[in-house]
Order: sequence, then structure tokens, then C-alpha cells
Amino acid sequence: METHKQLTIGLFGFGVVGEGLYKVLQQTPSLKANIKKICIKNYEKKRNAPASLFTTDKNELLNDRDINVIVEVIDDADAAFDIVTTALTNGKDVVSASKKMIAEHLPALLELQEKTGQSLLYEAAACASIPVIRNLEEYYDNDLLHSIKAIVNGSTNFILTKIFEEGLDFKQALILAQQLGFAESNPKLDVEGYDAVNKWAFLLTHAYGIIESPENILFNGIQNVHAADATVAKEKVQAIKLVAQAQKLKNGGVAAFVLPQFVKQDDHLAFVKNEYNGVVIESGFADKQFFYGKGAGSFPTASAVLSDIAALRYHYRYEYKKLYHHKPHQLNNNVFLKIFVSFDDISFIPRERFEWIEEWHAQEERKYLIGVISFDELKQNNWWKENNTSLILTTDPVIEDIEVKSLKKRSLELAGIL
Repeated sequence: METHKQLTIGLFGFGVVGEGLYKVLQQTPSLKANIKKICIKNYEKKRNAPASLFTTDKNELLNDRDINVIVEVIDDADAAFDIVTTALTNGKDVVSASKKMIAEHLPALLELQEKTGQSLLYEAAACASIPVIRNLEEYYDNDLLHSIKAIVNGSTNFILTKIFEEGLDFKQALILAQQLGFAESNPKLDVEGYDAVNKWAFLLTHAYGIIESPENILFNGIQNVHAADATVAKEKVQAIKLVAQAQKLKNGGVAAFVLPQFVKQDDHLAFVKNEYNGVVIESGFADKQFFYGKGAGSFPTASAVLSDIAALRYHYRYEYKKLYHHKPHQLNNNVFLKIFVSFDDISFIPRERFEWIEEWHAQEERKYLIGVISFDELKQNNWWKENNTSLILTTDPVIEDIEVKSLKKRSLELAGIL
């Protein structure tokens, strides 16, 4: 029987997550994993660890033969890719928390893992404390996975919770998220949806074998969500969340996007508040399963890094089963979405591009409509991100083209046009 290996770690980064990991490893001696060296940018900065551990020379870690695991928790995606590439090539296993780096370089990282036979694990890069990647890898078969719907960004969820439940305005909620260490150093990455779509890009690989660059996935953040939208949500007894969604379609392929969405009170995701993340997976026979846990912060993220480190003791690696052992799915944009749009001025809204409009509220100071529009229209045009326009998906937004014709006829009948 193969025994587990002793792990000697080279750590890149000693910020919120790096220091969290250092503390956690001190409390788990049974892991038989120790940090030999920590690479940081600024040697002068005061840190809660012995000075002898630190260096500013990355090669001290990457070329040290005793170090067999590189843990990378820095927020520079290009530097992270360089570190991970060198480490794998040098015969070291790698644990990373860098979602942007993984999302942007996934094809190259897959090739490197194949070529070197080394393991690259990155559970901490998505949903922090929730083992979503390991579950998608090991538990769900490609053909039985109907949909996956998730809140994958703790910062935006925290901000929306504060706006809805405590009446804070957007700016106050964002400042609070930064003070508590939930928001990225550049809040635009969280607020405008970049962080969420980066995570969604590689979660789609583990869920459906889809390899797609983040910029090819339809997404937006919460930067345009208006106070009046929250009022409408409350009237409907709903909440607004930034939801990442992937749904298998009857006509083949998968529809995937990351957009603000109205969520009913009895939806699992309505239960997910503050910096927590939640994932709802719907499969053929298991119905819905709900994963819930902290998605941001020092120890929750460090716990995911720790879990990957523990798995390396047993030579664990991702097999990318949906990609290599099944026929991978493809993204399918041939769908329609039911959307809520609020705006100040109707002249900025291209009404003629909607399939139909179900509700129209023009008397309020902040006007809104609910209608059905093609996925491609949103993908190809930006009117819905400009001129103080806010777009939020309805609670059940995906309509396939086969359903559109009958729904359109019904809607015209109701309007007395047919």
C-alpha cells in the first residue's frame, strides 16, 4: 500500500490567504506539511512569522529540490502563471487560488499537466470553503448534470445583502466589504462581474467539459443595480443576487452566463447572504443538491488550500473526466432570456429587438419593463450596460427557441393582437 508523501511547501504570497494558511498549518501538525520558504514582494513589511522564512527571490523556491509543492496565493495573474508553469515543469505539484490566471490560461495548464504528470489543484479559486470542483469532478456524470446555479462571489453578495437588509447604499456597502477584506484590492473585478465569470469559466470545464475564454461568456456585475430595482424585488417578495448559471438545453449544448437575477424567497440561493457562497446542482436522479459555505475571507479560503494540500499527500489530481472521458458539451447561445430592464429614458431601450414585452411600467420616475430577448442580442450589444440602464434576469429566465413560438403566440393573444 502506497503511503502518503511528506510535503515541503514553497509559498508565494503572504496576504490574507497566505497568512491564514500559515496559521492553519501550524494548527494541523498531523498533515506532515511544512512551509520551507515564503516569497513576497516587499521584504521590509512587518509580518507575523520568522524573518528567516521570507525571500523576494522566486527561484529560491522554484529551484529548491526539497520543495515538492508550490502554493500560489498572489493576485497578479501573469506572475502566477509564470510561477505555476515553472513549478510544474520543475516536477513540483501546485496548489493555486488564482481564478483569473486559471480562467485565462486553462488550455495551456491542461497541456502542462498532461505533459509533466504533475498535479495542479485549485479548489480555493472557486467558492473558497465549498468543495465544488472536487464534487463536479468525482460525483456528477456529464449526462446527468441538468444545471448548476451558484453565487460564486462573496463580495457582491455581501454588498447586495447590506443594500437589501440594512438599507445601505451601494458605496457604503462596498467600503464595508473592503474594510472586512471581502472585496478584491481592485473592487471593479468583483463589482463588475469579472471575478465571478473567471470562476465560472473553469467550473464549466469540471461540470460539462466546456473550455471557454471568460470574455466569450455573457456576464455583468451589480454595478448598474438601482435602488428602484430593490424596491420592485421587495414588492415581488424576491431578492436580487449575482447568479452564475449553466443549463443543459433540450436541443443540445449548454446555456451559460453570469448576471444579476431575481430570486424567489423559497429558492436555495435566497438563503445565501453576506460573504457566503451557494451552489445548487440539479441532476437526473438526485434532484437538487445545495452546497453552502463562506466564499471569502482568510480562513475559509485557506481551508480550501489546505484541503488541496492534504489531497496531494495521496497523489490526487484532477482527471477532467467530462473533457477527456466523455464527449464534451458546447456552449449554445441559441436561446432567449426573460429579462427585467429598468431605465430613466426609453429612447435608450431598443424595444424593436425584443421578441415581446410582457410588462410595461412607464409612469414611475424610474421606468421598467419585463420582456423576452435573444441571448445573441445581449451578447453582441451593450445598450443594457449603458445610460444608467439596469438588466436583471427573471426567476426562470431561459426560454429555448422551440418554446418561444408558442409563448409568443400566447402573449399576442393575451394582448388582443391575435
